[in-house]
Amino acid sequence: MVLIPARMSDAEEQRWVTVMLDKLAAQESRRMLGDAELAERAGRLSEQYLDGRARPDSVRWVTNQNTRWGSCTPAEGSIRLSHRLQGMPEYVVDYVLLHELAHLLVPGHGPAFWQLLESYPRTERARGYLEGVVAAERLPHLPAARSE
Repeated sequence: MVLIPARMSDAEEQRWVTVMLDKLAAQESRRMLGDAELAERAGRLSEQYLDGRARPDSVRWVTNQNTRWGSCTPAEGSIRLSHRLQGMPEYVVDYVLLHELAHLLVPGHGPAFWQLLESYPRTERARGYLEGVVAAERLPHLPAARSE
């Protein structure tokens, strides 16, 4: 249940609820999930968005993926997520995990693949977040501000 002032418009209410949900999700994600929790989460996401059809044999964090957010080897049923996702909002981690789960069902990024992700309501938002992270990494680093 969410309590808000009665004077808020429907649009303000929706914006406020979204902001608060994002804050809660970020706190949850900062809890640094272990590999076992990540595998459980993959199972829940597969059930919720892929009718349980994607069943990975292993799901784990890796530290050797610095240019990808995740990877999947369908023949082995393995999913690996970059450690760089740790601490990002939960919906972003869920998107990357769901993206890799979808690859267990459909190779490549054709229409059938993207159709699998249509049911996840935060696909575009998560992709935008990740694009923002990549863009920020490419910015020239500014010298630290000096206090005078």
